Amino acid sequence: MRQIKKLDEGVRLRIESEDDLWVLAQLCRPQSTLGMLSHRRDSTTGTKEDGRAKNAERKPMWIVLEVEKTEFQAFTDNLRAHGIIKDANFDIGLHHTHIISPGDEIELSFPGGLVKSDLILLKETIKSGSKAKSGLIVVENDEIILFEVTSHGIRDVSQFSMRGGGKRISDSTSVRKGFFERVAKETALVFTEKIPLVICGPGLAREQFESILRLIGAKNQILNIAASIGGRPAANEVLAEGLADSFLGEHALVSQIKTIEEGLKRISTNGAVSYGSRFISEAADAGAIEVLAIDAQLLRSLDSGIRELWESISETIISSKGRVIQVSQDHDSAQQLMGLGGALALLRWKMD
Repeated sequence: MRQIKKLDEGVRLRIESEDDLWVLAQLCRPQSTLGMLSHRRDSTTGTKEDGRAKNAERKPMWIVLEVEKTEFQAFTDNLRAHGIIKDANFDIGLHHTHIISPGDEIELSFPGGLVKSDLILLKETIKSGSKAKSGLIVVENDEIILFEVTSHGIRDVSQFSMRGGGKRISDSTSVRKGFFERVAKETALVFTEKIPLVICGPGLAREQFESILRLIGAKNQILNIAASIGGRPAANEVLAEGLADSFLGEHALVSQIKTIEEGLKRISTNGAVSYGSRFISEAADAGAIEVLAIDAQLLRSLDSGIRELWESISETIISSKGRVIQVSQDHDSAQQLMGLGGALALLRWKMD
């Protein structure tokens, strides 16, 4: 995401990647105004009376909406923002939908300016730049799982299993080689050579799979690392333990997962950690919070009481030189965070 210019109560931005759409989905809340170049049929050019003719000319124009709601699903390439037209060449007061994709320029404003949590998220996104997505491949002797990793989520892409013949045939070197060759070809189709790959898993099957990938001509940058377990838990282990930081260390996702997993470890050992709004608020007032991991949607709750509470807590943490990490819900660690009420704080010292 790139900031084009500052506005009186907002910013003009260029959307550069799918990850930017997740950030914009957090910023586009009810009462905000969103302007961009869009198209709308001009009913005055049609032939149908008292309605908008389908053959009416669609005209390009800058349309500013007062946002009512947004629709966004992770790992898609557009964000839909619905609202009432506030400023345009015609149809002011009617409904319209902006469909925002990478490459678009938008202007986003909020009465009184963007709130602090929005400004922090925006600043971090602009600073981090556009990080390439990565492929994460978990390899076992008889199963391979492909994941897509972006700055704010991890998604299952495909799962392949070697079938038939019982254990004797499943352990056959030739059968496994054929299975790996088939999956390697599929992998090369899913992940272009510009996408770096992390191959992980228990045992040595992962090394054989990398060799076959190279033999079929894959030119991706590849990091091959051992994991203590297979399946989706292996992917979580790689991200939580920092095993792939050389590839993913600057991704917001890694920071989110590491913070949550460290908090869960501290909970299990009765360490310096806090969760629950009351206890986190007390720790923030005491200046004890080093890092707060919080569901990004809590800071933008439609319940003004909840929203204002967490905005206040976040500002207190930042004023005491702590850090606030806004978490997406599109990975396993985030679901564990939701089970703790949506927020977890790593403390500088243990609170009684």
